[in-house]
Amino acid sequence: MNIYKGKSVYKGIAIGKLQIYQKKDLPIKRVHVKDAEAEIRRFRQALQTAIGQLQGLYEASRDAIGTAGAAIIETHKMMLQDDDFIESAEHIIRTQQVNAEYALAMTEDNFVNMFAALEDDYMKGRAADVRDISERVLVILSGQEAGLLQTEEPVIVAADDLAPSETVQLDPSKVLSFVTVHGSANSHTAILARTLGIPALVGTAITLDASMNGKLAAVDGETGQLYVEPDAEALSLLRGKYEALQTKKMLLQTLKGKETVTLDGQKIRLYANIGSYRDLALVLENDAEGIGLFRSEFLYLESRTYPSEEEQFKIYRTVAETMAPKRVIIRTLDLGADKHADYFPLPREENPAMGCRAIRLCLTRPDIFRTQLRALFRASSFGNIAILYPMITSLREITRIRQIVSRVKEGLTADKIPFGNPEQGIMIETPAAVLISDQLAREADFFSIGTNDLTQYTLAIDRQNAQVDEFFDPHHPAVLRMIAITAENAHNAGIRCGICGELGADPELTKFFLSVGIDELSMSPGSILQTRKIIRETNVSEEGSRLRKHFLTGCAQPAAEQ
Repeated sequence: MNIYKGKSVYKGIAIGKLQIYQKKDLPIKRVHVKDAEAEIRRFRQALQTAIGQLQGLYEASRDAIGTAGAAIIETHKMMLQDDDFIESAEHIIRTQQVNAEYALAMTEDNFVNMFAALEDDYMKGRAADVRDISERVLVILSGQEAGLLQTEEPVIVAADDLAPSETVQLDPSKVLSFVTVHGSANSHTAILARTLGIPALVGTAITLDASMNGKLAAVDGETGQLYVEPDAEALSLLRGKYEALQTKKMLLQTLKGKETVTLDGQKIRLYANIGSYRDLALVLENDAEGIGLFRSEFLYLESRTYPSEEEQFKIYRTVAETMAPKRVIIRTLDLGADKHADYFPLPREENPAMGCRAIRLCLTRPDIFRTQLRALFRASSFGNIAILYPMITSLREITRIRQIVSRVKEGLTADKIPFGNPEQGIMIETPAAVLISDQLAREADFFSIGTNDLTQYTLAIDRQNAQVDEFFDPHHPAVLRMIAITAENAHNAGIRCGICGELGADPELTKFFLSVGIDELSMSPGSILQTRKIIRETNVSEEGSRLRKHFLTGCAQPAAEQ
């Protein structure tokens, strides 16, 4: 038995045969061509074929895993249409009179080196995307079949790395798990693994040798370990853990339709985070009590141009009508930082996480903001819609939002278009917002805490930077105190306070959130029933004081430090 340690991307247990996945080697030769224009036409045809493949893949994966996961494929399609990328390859063909394969390989190297040299970690990560799209076109130019996984039975896939487009093509019915030698837990591929629900490890020091094919293996997503040819004792232990997980899933189904209330009568709403109306099936399947965060920016990320008022209205109306009378909180456009659309030009910034993003972008582009607000107010007459404004840091921003909202309402009235009166909330994501949350609470209908950015800005740690992962501690007492302060100030003003960041689904903090009076928790749909179970088994009046003291005084340190 051999045991390999990796970093867990998605928890779960998988037991089955191992299969090594290796990309086909595409040797690139420099060949002189007489007709450069004919070679350019061949290159352009290969590009169109690749774009067509990605479009089909996007549509298939969108239906399977939702728009948020499939948006990665759409990004690759847009990269293949990038003028700089295309012109670079065509320039090499013309000036050097060489074949398209060689010109593309040279362009790939140049762009990969360019991205790798940048200081921004998100942009560095785009080097992998360039390699992925280039390989797709090279396969087409060479006339070969893409090296996709072919298997008749479910297997554990081991690879050096998996590009996002490769991961999204993995058939969950044929892939029990995947293990990679390289890769990051914050990469697009890792995000897709969590969306697909495939137990996965990255950064695993396994030797990718063909002799490994067919060997019995097991992945323990809880401990981050890969067992190859496990002995009887290890196999028995892992099978027991697998059966326990399956039993747990079945028991959670009995919580559907049950009230989310503690043993001593404290009620809390459990909402779902979504990125598209196509995610509604998961919301309903997991018995969410509403939608706590509709990420409207994905409408922009999946579009080739600015989505019109009518396009947005139809989508918001669909969600509102499907969920009615349940509440649907829609966050206004939150582009910027690590979220970009090619048609939506944003200035190059040294620190985009602190730059022109979210509400700052909306207030500096009021034409776009007004279009979205018109669509939202119109849709609010068809269901229980609430509007959430992200990255608020001052009362001045609230004043400017109100002025724009007032003009939007006047315009709709003049156009004789009916609209509702949706609640308008503020997203608490910065220390500044926390410290004036007593004032902000008097100007809002509700608060929603975005714990991902709140942690980033409180600890001064870029959450996209893998080099500082070990210092990124969302359980830090400073972060938890800010949550407690925000909830208290909200309640003093008579408004609700929810959480829509990743911490909302953290089982270690559920009871703490109850103890400080959080009213709503919003999370990925698959976490709802487990969180409901914890809440229904908690007595806040008995445990609340101890929990607040434990977390807010810094006793809750990472396990490695205890």
